Amino acid sequence: MARSRGRDRGRDTAHGIRAGIHRRSLLLGGAALGAWGAAGCGRVAGADAKDGGNLLERLRHQGAVRLGIAGEIPFGYIDRDGEFTGEAPEIAKVVFQRLGVERVQPVPTEFASLIPGLRAQQFDVVSAGMYITPERCQQVIFSDPDYRMRDAFIVAKGNPKNLHDYRDIVRTGAKLASGTAYAQIGYAVAAGVKESEITVLPDQLAGLLAVEQGRVDVFAGTTVTVHNVVRQTHSGKAEATEPFQATVDGKPDVGAGGFAFRPAETRLRDAFNSELRAMKKSGELLRVVRPFGFTEAEMTDLTAEELCAS
Repeated sequence: MARSRGRDRGRDTAHGIRAGIHRRSLLLGGAALGAWGAAGCGRVAGADAKDGGNLLERLRHQGAVRLGIAGEIPFGYIDRDGEFTGEAPEIAKVVFQRLGVERVQPVPTEFASLIPGLRAQQFDVVSAGMYITPERCQQVIFSDPDYRMRDAFIVAKGNPKNLHDYRDIVRTGAKLASGTAYAQIGYAVAAGVKESEITVLPDQLAGLLAVEQGRVDVFAGTTVTVHNVVRQTHSGKAEATEPFQATVDGKPDVGAGGFAFRPAETRLRDAFNSELRAMKKSGELLRVVRPFGFTEAEMTDLTAEELCAS
């Protein structure tokens, strides 16, 4: 399930923008991600399970925290200047500095490997805009969400099949694609789309290209991800639909993402939450994430406890 969930300073041509986004793609990886990841590939000692763990103290002593990312715009990626950025990393930079940890180091991996990598101590925190779901709450503990998100589609220019939600895909028999481990796959299946008929692609740029080339009719992702990739590429053949709320069993299913921690590390999670709540209350959180396409509509007061129980 996703978390899918960009910002680009732009290039002189659409081709240039596409190339820039490709270089940020985890699955097309490359030297930039590898170089960053090399700094944080060693394992760390396990957290002391007593009294909420001692990881925060160790991170303060080390002066750095390793963040697991999935190379996905806008949630966490390396930009064309080799800088580590994205919605989640920029929040993490602020929070960890206030917690006394000066540096953040990215450790790139595939999205589906984020929780296994965290549990295997390949990095300290998942910083990838990961959706908080009851299933994931059985494996990790989450901060409160820093955003909530609706879905949107990439469709051919003019939206010839009139696709506005997953029920329209069922109604028309449109060919659907989504991203690797995206929550949108589950939403589509819940609406009646056969999972075997969904094309799974590496990321939103691959989805845009598939729609432009007519290989699929629609690509499903989160509204920020979908709208940003269409805008950044200046696509003349595709467009993004208006946001809509996915439903499961007839009820709205809230997609909200946060930071994940190993279950023993409650002290670090609680300290992180305290700073995050202060950022929400002051409006600083929105100022930090606005450059990545987030708006007031994506802000939320939901808690991880509520999402884990839903």
